[in-house]
Amino acid sequence: MSGNQLPLLLVTLLTAALNVGIAAADLAGARFVLANSAEVRVPRSWLPWLAALKLAGATGLLLGLLDTGLRPLGVAAACGLVLLYLGALAFHLRARVLYNLAFPGFYLATAAASLVLALAS
Repeated sequence: MSGNQLPLLLVTLLTAALNVGIAAADLAGARFVLANSAEVRVPRSWLPWLAALKLAGATGLLLGLLDTGLRPLGVAAACGLVLLYLGALAFHLRARVLYNLAFPGFYLATAAASLVLALAS
């Protein structure tokens, strides 16, 4: 395993796991998800679609790890997750819900780190 591969593996696995977890919370209608989405004015009907995007991103990240030929898929998935979480930050800022901005910020940071590491490998 080269010097870039271990960080890529660890960060990508973390990013995928976090996205699977939050997608499951979205699909289950977890109280914190419903409260947060209402507060930032995201319609409840969007939650399954957002969960699907998170699951697609996680799947693409994992497939990108399997083979260097699939690495572009992992890059595309990371880009998609970066855009998704930039949108989440925009919704928080638009609604002036700043007290929990760290959560979408953390998800954005993991997606961005996955993107940078995938591009560097």
